[in-house]
Amino acid sequence: MDLRFGDGKPTDEEREAVDALLGPPESSWEGADRDARDETDLRWARGGREARDRRDLLLPGLHALNDRVGWISEGALDYLCRRLTVPPAEAYGVATFYAMFSVRPRPATVLHVCTDLACATAGAGELCAAVEARLGPESGVKVERSPCLGLCERAPAALAIRAGISARPAFEDEAVQADSGGPGVAAPGVGTGKGRRMREPRYATAVTAPATPEAAITAATTPEDAPPEPAPALAVPQTGDPTLTLLRRIGTTDPTSLDAYRAAGGYTALRRAFALGPAGVIREVTDAGLVGRGGAAFPTGRKWQATAAQPDRPHYLVCNADESEPGTFKDRVLMEGDPYALVEAMTIAGYATGAHRGYLYLRGEYPRALVRLTHAVAQARARGLLGDDVLGQGYAFDIEIRRGAGAYICGEETALFNSIEGRRGEPRSKPPFPVEKGLFGKPTAANNVETLVNVLPILTMGAQAYAAIGTPSSTGPKLFCVSGSVRRPGVYELPFGATLGELLTLAGVRDGLRAVLLGGAAGGFVRPDELGIPLTFEGTREAGTTLGSGVVMAFDDTVPLPRLLLRIAEFFRDESCGQCVPCRVGTVRQEEALHRIAERTGAAAAGDVALLREVGRAMRDSSICGLGQTAWNAVESAIDRLGAYE
Repeated sequence: MDLRFGDGKPTDEEREAVDALLGPPESSWEGADRDARDETDLRWARGGREARDRRDLLLPGLHALNDRVGWISEGALDYLCRRLTVPPAEAYGVATFYAMFSVRPRPATVLHVCTDLACATAGAGELCAAVEARLGPESGVKVERSPCLGLCERAPAALAIRAGISARPAFEDEAVQADSGGPGVAAPGVGTGKGRRMREPRYATAVTAPATPEAAITAATTPEDAPPEPAPALAVPQTGDPTLTLLRRIGTTDPTSLDAYRAAGGYTALRRAFALGPAGVIREVTDAGLVGRGGAAFPTGRKWQATAAQPDRPHYLVCNADESEPGTFKDRVLMEGDPYALVEAMTIAGYATGAHRGYLYLRGEYPRALVRLTHAVAQARARGLLGDDVLGQGYAFDIEIRRGAGAYICGEETALFNSIEGRRGEPRSKPPFPVEKGLFGKPTAANNVETLVNVLPILTMGAQAYAAIGTPSSTGPKLFCVSGSVRRPGVYELPFGATLGELLTLAGVRDGLRAVLLGGAAGGFVRPDELGIPLTFEGTREAGTTLGSGVVMAFDDTVPLPRLLLRIAEFFRDESCGQCVPCRVGTVRQEEALHRIAERTGAAAAGDVALLREVGRAMRDSSICGLGQTAWNAVESAIDRLGAYE
């Protein structure tokens, strides 16, 4: 281990935050006070496999410090590194990778104000200016302009986080009561993965959306007293529609009650899974034609079969709940409004793939989802629906929640694995593929929230009935996140094959429609005369665009398109992990060119448009992962389909 420890010492508060997660140190090698009488402590230190097995606690440890103090000092980082036997240089690289952490002193309260696409068109710029003018340095609040917070249906949005409201560790039994602990208080449930249930100290959060300067300031100055955010049902305009499949319980069933979930059909699918056996579950999912809903559209049954067939053990299941694509919020609505469905679906996926542990990687900007899922996991464990003997069937499975910390790139599955393992969230080169060597180098099946939740109706209604929904190539229902210039923004459920125009009619598109962005920042624009595009993977592909994760953002003629494109470019520049040259350099060059042509049109901009095309091709052809490969998509479509700079 390369030591390179500094002279900084942790404060008592920082030491307590780490010890609350890891337990007290056992020797001076781990940071305990050295006892001169204990000669054994001076002669040897544990290491090797035991030390490496604790590396995955680095991210929870950084969260523990950030939650308690609001930033991560050199002394605190050194102490955490001693506890985990992690080189400080590596830990510093991890701590500085995530936007929600700071290695420089800052106030205990941070107000994140979204300035991404939906919020920008709803007045986020004016909101930021007003808040910054009234919250000066003496306020004890740091205002940060944030990428998408996943609250696009209520734009503009703000999230306040206050560190250090409790100095005591929170334990698993408190997680069951977390929902009734008062509005805005999150009890982050993070197990250590080593059989311990001690969790990090509490911290206070408050969401305000749609935000006014007054509401944002109230949330920042007194987050624990801020009014609770609206119920998830408000994000589902179709609530109560009997034809819904994935959203049918949201707004009609208490999301905190396991009994209410079971009364509404919960755990029927898991019982059928046990009746079918692992191979039978995979066959049903394959016959149903389910493909990934995160954008790649890879057949889920093939992924599960490839994972289950691997002889190497153990197998892992990972739920990718790090939706960070601007305009995407469907997974948030599912997790907040129907958390037990995700717990059940993960249990089924683990059973089918031979996994006994599932990791739920949740983006750090979703405090309400964290509380709901922590509560659901604890209740399921207490009722025998998770643990050593699920439903008395002799199958052991448990779920561990891991919080992200603000990194769009961690939505890429291998970057997510690195993040869980306590490394920088940088994508890995493939092959080997995750089904062979994924999390901790073992066979891993990774699916997003919407994909997993689709498994429940497949097992309850049968593969044939499920496949009859939608089209032959795109089966089942699909969730769409509609925001922007519409009267009823929210999550909509439609069968594959419905047209873009039908969806926008449901959402109440406003007059003066200028463009529609499909697939989010990594997607593409279409014109108002192209609303007949069928919302299927093959239909959007034939139309020269992409369905992506289901983002549909409408923009009327009051939205300045060049400024919108510049914000997309800024997003990709900020979120590039910097690992590969095409993306690291290309995203910067793309933003620079868009800055130059923002106020120019016609011949004056032609040279930079040509440069954009060259840079875009280079990123698409040679970037390691999808971030760089798609960073040019929206800009290209705006130039070619909308004539953005003519």
